[in-house]
Formats: sequence, C-alpha cells, structure tokens
Amino acid sequence: MAKRRDTLLVAGEQIARYGFGEGHPFGPDRHDVFLRELKADELDGRVALAAPRLATREELESFHEPAYVSLVAERSLHGQGYLDAGDTPAYKGVYDAASHVVGATLVATEAIMEGRARRAFVPIAGLHHASRAHASGFCVFNDSGIVIEQLRRRWGLTRIAYVDIDAHHGDGVFYAFEDDPDVAFADIHEDGRFLFPGTGAAHEAGRGRAVGTKLNIPLPPSSGDTAFMPAWDRIEAYLEARRPEFIVFQCGADSLEGDPITHLRYTEEAHAHAAARLAGIADRLCDGRLLGVGGGGYNRRNIARAWSRVVRSFVEHER
Repeated sequence: MAKRRDTLLVAGEQIARYGFGEGHPFGPDRHDVFLRELKADELDGRVALAAPRLATREELESFHEPAYVSLVAERSLHGQGYLDAGDTPAYKGVYDAASHVVGATLVATEAIMEGRARRAFVPIAGLHHASRAHASGFCVFNDSGIVIEQLRRRWGLTRIAYVDIDAHHGDGVFYAFEDDPDVAFADIHEDGRFLFPGTGAAHEAGRGRAVGTKLNIPLPPSSGDTAFMPAWDRIEAYLEARRPEFIVFQCGADSLEGDPITHLRYTEEAHAHAAARLAGIADRLCDGRLLGVGGGGYNRRNIARAWSRVVRSFVEHER
C-alpha cells in the first residue's frame, strides 16, 4: 500500500501488450525499455508499484460513444481492419489491451484521490488522439479523456487541467472539451502545418462559453530547449490563473531530438523541468494531485531517458 507521500508507478505486462507489432513505431517493447532505465537509475526502489486493471464498459463509455466501443470489441475478436481511416489497425486482443491502459490510469487516479499516493506515473498511457467516436494515430481509447470524466462524475471535481508536451497536438482531448470552460487545456507541440494531426494552432483557444480558456502553443520544426522553456513559462502562468484541483500531464517523448517521426529537438531536461515545476504547482494548488502519462515517443533511448527523468522529478519533490 502506497503512503501518501509516495510516487506511484502503474506498470505491468497488461499494458505492455498495447502496441502494433514488432518493428512498428508504437511497438510492445516501449514499456520494458522504460522499466530497464528506471532500474538503472535506481528509481525502481523509490516508487510504490501497482498493477493495471481492466476498465469497465461503463468507464469507457463515460468518454467514448457506445457504438465505437462496440466496434473495437468486435474487431478485437478477429484482429482485422482498422479502427480509424488507416493509421490504427485492429489486432486480436486490442480491446483488452486498450482497456487495460485505461484501467491503469484509473488505478493511478484512484490511488491519488483516495490518498494512497500523492502523484503517479503510467508509461503506456496518454493516448491523446482518440476521439469520442473513433481511434486515431495509434490511440484506441483516450485514457486521459476518461480520467477527466471520471474525476468529475465520481469525485465531483470541477477544475481539471490537462498539460501536454508530446510533439503531436492532443487533439482527441482538446476537441472533446473545446467548449468546456472547466477543463484547462495547455499544449506545447510541433506546429500542425508540419506534423500530424495538423491541429492546435495558437488561435484555437476554446469555443462557445469556453473561448479564451484553452492554450495551444505550436513551435516550428527543429525547436529545442531554448524555445521550450519560455513556452513552458506561459503554461505555468496559465495554470496559476486556472487554479486546477487535479493535473493530468501527458509527457510524450517524441518531442526529443532524434525521434524518427517528429522534428522537435528537446533534451530530456525539458521533461525533467516540466515535471518538477508541475509537482510544485500541484503541491500549491491541488493538494499534490498530479498524474503523469507517457504518451508518444518512438526513439527507444529517448523514451527511457525522458520518462525516467519525469519519475525522478516526481520522487525528488515528495514532501
């Protein structure tokens, strides 16, 4: 049982199975690459551990449309076809694998909300492209979106922040809550004119009664830490103004230099800095409630270094 001061890690073979085959950018080896680095950094003994669980159908449908959940379940049986227009293939067992990713983020959320952990990290999670009605960009179920809905329905929170530093815009989260002023959304990403999904322009700042409540910061290709740091300062000012009760942090490692499918050039220091600063903000504003989810990243060394630095920042800022 994790003490409240502990950082919780939710990991296990149930979420390691989420991937699209050996050799695919989102392969099943990403999970173990991170765990080996965590052990090499001697961080494995400084975190509490928990196993994923299977999300229920009701939990999935708190964000996703029932017809889409049924489609995933059906195509999971035979492993044929796609779950979107052609980026995200079905495979046998994809429903259970994706449901375990959601369940892992909910295990972490439950531990935080029930006072058994102060903050938590889930490596294979942060599937931020999935919309309410379809998969997208290797993302089947949007665990972050489900966490936001569960925090509101189950625990009655009214101010939740989603912060994303993955190279790709978190479009599945953004558009799901674009007109919701109670969900603070802040995203630094590569300019959508040069990278999938082509969204997240600076003028996309919310819609309807939520106009002005969202923050998108697109950076040009080849941007490194010197561009990230002032952009990050804007994130901090935004969070201070929004005063969230819980922070979800999507820390995709595909924004580091050397990723095979993106063009940003951060070092792992960007992720360490963001994680440390968010831990401080969470301590001041949210009673410490901070959930980190791994997100993208297709260079295995970058995954290992960026995510382990996030965990180290969480651990070193424990009370």
